[in-house]
Amino acid sequence: MDIKKILIGLIALVFFGSFFVFIVDEREQAILFRLGEIKRTDYKPGLHFKIPWLNEVRKFETRLLTLDSEAERFLTSEKKDVIVDTFVRWRISNLEAFFRATKGDMRRAGILLYQKINDGLRSEFGKRTVQQVVAGERSELMGIVTANANAEATELGMVVVDVRTKRIDLPSEVSNSVYDRMRAERERVARDFRSRGAEAAERIRATADRERTVILAEAYR
Repeated sequence: MDIKKILIGLIALVFFGSFFVFIVDEREQAILFRLGEIKRTDYKPGLHFKIPWLNEVRKFETRLLTLDSEAERFLTSEKKDVIVDTFVRWRISNLEAFFRATKGDMRRAGILLYQKINDGLRSEFGKRTVQQVVAGERSELMGIVTANANAEATELGMVVVDVRTKRIDLPSEVSNSVYDRMRAERERVARDFRSRGAEAAERIRATADRERTVILAEAYR
């Protein structure tokens, strides 16, 4: 009977004690509130104490997070549309600043971050041609967008690790225009080669005829 009471007492102690403690995992960071006001954000992984009903604890990831956005249309310097599908790798760097900017809402955090990424992409694509963004300068472009977004995300308590494109497509009307231009360019190059070839052939024939005439004249003489 005494053992049963002891077990019940221990269970009750653990149950009520759970209201006074919280655990921070090594992959988490915690923020402590007192009556809705931020009091502490510098918790290390491990067991920590709080005052129930007076304190509230919220936890957030310390690991890298991925923001996968919808494909967007951007204008190049030629005023041509390109369809760009991107993703962003980011993490929370300053928990207090992050919470004040987003209220801890991860969806709102994604929207705010994407706005900054989107503005940077629109600006950089507007400085380049279709050829440059599709084939020539994609790595450089993404590096610039990442650096600019990271600088602006600081005020949101975030750090942008990387901005990458999954694909860059041309709308059908732009694709047809590009293909037509490429075809015309190839045809121009082909005509140029044929013209040079015909010119070289004429020179070779003229030289051969001249040498033939000279050889025959020497032979008759």
